[in-house]
Amino acid sequence: MAASAITAISNGEVILIVTLVVAPIAAMAFAGSGAVYRQIGRGRFAIDRDRSGAEVGPAPARAAREAEIRQMLEAKAFRRRERGGAPIDIDAELARLTAPAPSAVRADPALAAEVRGLVVARNARRVRQGRAPLDVDAEVERQLRDLEGPGR
Repeated sequence: MAASAITAISNGEVILIVTLVVAPIAAMAFAGSGAVYRQIGRGRFAIDRDRSGAEVGPAPARAAREAEIRQMLEAKAFRRRERGGAPIDIDAELARLTAPAPSAVRADPALAAEVRGLVVARNARRVRQGRAPLDVDAEVERQLRDLEGPGR
């Protein structure tokens, strides 16, 4: 009689029960994982932008950097000379590699003009609000650097 009290469960009922048990657990796991995904690509070792040659730190670091670049160029010149290739002007190549990156303003005049117009309009609003106007040239440079982004 006890065996007859147990009824058989169909496949559809099993799927429904498993779904009802697993769905809230999955929803809680999904809701809790948002902060983890926002942390991807951030932290101490993240690279946001390429550093140009002008952004090097203090003089000792810059001198060490230039010494290492010179050493690599001398090795490159030696290998090229051993193979019978054209010689490399080490000083000219060093100056080219350590020169500051060109300004973004010179890269695209149309974009610079558009950004300048936006900065001038922003300055007009700031003056109407009684706030100090921004330095137009510095703000245009900053905006263009921000627009350039890490992928360039």
